[in-house]
Amino acid sequence: MRSRWSVVFLNLIDKLLAAVLRFPWTVFCLFLSTGLACYLISYRGAPPLTVQKLVYVLLLGAFIGVAAQFATERFPGLGRWRWAMYALAVCLSGAYYLVIAPAPTIDYAVTARTAVAAFSMFCAFLWLPSAAGEFDFNQVALVHFKSAFTAILYAQVLTLGLMSIIATVDILLVKVNGDYYGYMLALVWIFFAPTYYLSLLPRFNYPAAADRVAAPEAVYAVPRFLDVLISYIAIPLVIAYTVVLLAYFAKIGLTRSWPSGQLGPMILAYSGAGLVIYVLASSAYNRVAVFYQRAFPKVLIPVVIMQLVSVYIRLQAYGITESRYYLVLFGLFSFVIGLVLSVKPVDHNGLIALLAAGFAVISVLPPVDAFTLARNSQTARLEGYLQEAGILVDEVLVPGADADWDVRVEATNILTYLYRRGYTKQIAWLPADFKPSADMEQVLGFGPTYPSSVEKERFFAQLDLDQPLDVAGYQVLLRTDTYHLAGGKSVIHDVMVAEVPYTVVLEPVSAVDVRVSLQDADGNKLVATNLYQFAADLAEQTPAGELDPRELTLDVERDGYKLRIIFESIYLGSLSQPEPKADYHLYVLAAVP
Repeated sequence: MRSRWSVVFLNLIDKLLAAVLRFPWTVFCLFLSTGLACYLISYRGAPPLTVQKLVYVLLLGAFIGVAAQFATERFPGLGRWRWAMYALAVCLSGAYYLVIAPAPTIDYAVTARTAVAAFSMFCAFLWLPSAAGEFDFNQVALVHFKSAFTAILYAQVLTLGLMSIIATVDILLVKVNGDYYGYMLALVWIFFAPTYYLSLLPRFNYPAAADRVAAPEAVYAVPRFLDVLISYIAIPLVIAYTVVLLAYFAKIGLTRSWPSGQLGPMILAYSGAGLVIYVLASSAYNRVAVFYQRAFPKVLIPVVIMQLVSVYIRLQAYGITESRYYLVLFGLFSFVIGLVLSVKPVDHNGLIALLAAGFAVISVLPPVDAFTLARNSQTARLEGYLQEAGILVDEVLVPGADADWDVRVEATNILTYLYRRGYTKQIAWLPADFKPSADMEQVLGFGPTYPSSVEKERFFAQLDLDQPLDVAGYQVLLRTDTYHLAGGKSVIHDVMVAEVPYTVVLEPVSAVDVRVSLQDADGNKLVATNLYQFAADLAEQTPAGELDPRELTLDVERDGYKLRIIFESIYLGSLSQPEPKADYHLYVLAAVP
């Protein structure tokens, strides 16, 4: 007779095998993604770009495969062409690879497009079983929620158990390569958890008796713990949060002072969580859940209007970015959903998934996608500032060193944003290889300028880590900082040069100055230098920001003993304060004759 454990284990295997047969393309994508993830974990050096893109494509392909399977289950006509649907899923996955193949890196745009496409597919397969009123959308969403919760719980327990086993083997038996932890996490969270989640999903649209037995009414019922969690914990929290938001809106009305950007993300989280709870509460029938179903859509409308007004003010001041675009898009989605749910009964909640998928698709379709609009908006802002300063005339740059501080700061912020997104290559009047940290002064007439450098008594500069450091002729290199000099204590680093002991000493001289010295074993100072005068001269002559290593290098020599200080960062606080401050992070190189 089988033990209970063996029965549980065999049932688990049966479920996973059933998921493989039901979602073959999805499981295949998850399997390959896991293998590629393990390869990237073991790879030493910069991972191959093609492999990274394949991981993204396969993860999206997994979502497409689920949508294809649910489409064949919902529509019997498609069910007869199941493998044709999977062939279409393969083609869509391949087409997406062609879309991201030209990208020079896995940048923000590739990640965002993949996430949005996957979200659209998720909304599609969440809605499909309830298409045309075939099945109750609220029950479908509830089953997905319970399945995901169970799969995550199993995966967490499995992760903790396997981590304990690997750690025990490492401590008691043999040394285990740290990569095995990564392999285990990839196997559990990329392959096992999604596959087990899929295995828990019933065949919503199959009328066969065997399927009804396999998915009894308990599958669609609201568990008691979930009913309590939604009705007596989640809903009261949303109500309390709503009261806080309404009080804040009243404060805005009285003070006539709008928030500076923090309202949008807060309402985004509020709307998202509120809608999820709304769908889950639609399967419950107690008084609290019913009250929430009636009240939330109507309350959501004015809250979202305030969010849209807040974001509009930010757009007027700072233009469109991807994050503000999605704040506006989700605000519009929430507003439409609030209107629809205010007049439609809860059995029309499938519109939430449909509209969410539609809005998501719009956000990645040129020319109204987030990336095109953000690039055009910020480029237009940059051109406006430069034209006003006389630096950009008829699409030709005329470097101007006398540009106002405001122009310098805004141009630096916008160019940094455009460069990080890879958009500078699409600006015709900029050099193709333009880099703000290195080329701004030559191209525009002024270097990178940050808000802190507007105050003449405040200065911050940091090392451009993309540039190589010159260490030729030095025998020792160490990285240190002045953070640990509080209290007037010196910091001593022991070093060996040609098997002879020396020390590198950082000694506080004042609140802003530090003396760095190379000393022999008897404490004699062989060569030394102070830091503040160099930093003060740099602040006087050089704009703050990211600087070339040559600009941050201080060399001193005495009797053949040499010190080279390469500042990783320099911060000079306001000298008008009662206690002025300075902080230095630096590389110290030493050489002896």
